[in-house]
Amino acid sequence: MSDDRHIELPTVEDTEAFGRQLAADLRAGDLVVLDGPLGAGKTALTRGIAAGLGVLGRVTSPTFVIAREHRPGVREGSDPVGLVHVDAYRLGHGPNALDELDALDLDTDLTAAVVVVEWGEGLVETLTDRHLRVRLRRDPESDVRRADWAWIG
Repeated sequence: MSDDRHIELPTVEDTEAFGRQLAADLRAGDLVVLDGPLGAGKTALTRGIAAGLGVLGRVTSPTFVIAREHRPGVREGSDPVGLVHVDAYRLGHGPNALDELDALDLDTDLTAAVVVVEWGEGLVETLTDRHLRVRLRRDPESDVRRADWAWIG
C-alpha cells in the first residue's frame, strides 16, 4: 500500500500554487527530490516552492550550472530559509555520479536551506534520512500534469 498523495495540475499556475503549498511544511535541512520527464513541471514546481519559502532571485532551470543558490528572504510565519535548486540530469547515474554530487557539497547546504533536486531520484536520497519525493507526469493529449508525492524515510 502506498501513502503517496495525488493532485492534478491543469496549468502552470496550478503547479506553482502546489509548490507554495508544499513550501509551507518545508524547513532548512529538507530535501525535495523531483522526478519526471522534460516538460512535466519540475522547474514550475520549484518556482512555487521558492515563492512559498520567500527566497530571493528568479528561479530558472539550473541545467547548465547544475545548482543555483537562492538566499533567504521574508517568510511569513516561519524563520527565513534559503533554497538550493539542483538539476542532476547532467550528473547522470554512472560510476562518477556520486563523486560529482559530492563535489556540490549539498550535505553542507542541507543545514541552512531546502534543497530541491530535479532528476535526482535514485541518486540523492542518501543525503538525508528523510526526503520528499515528488513525481510529476504530463498527459501528452490533455497537457494536464499530475503529481504524486510522499515523505520517504
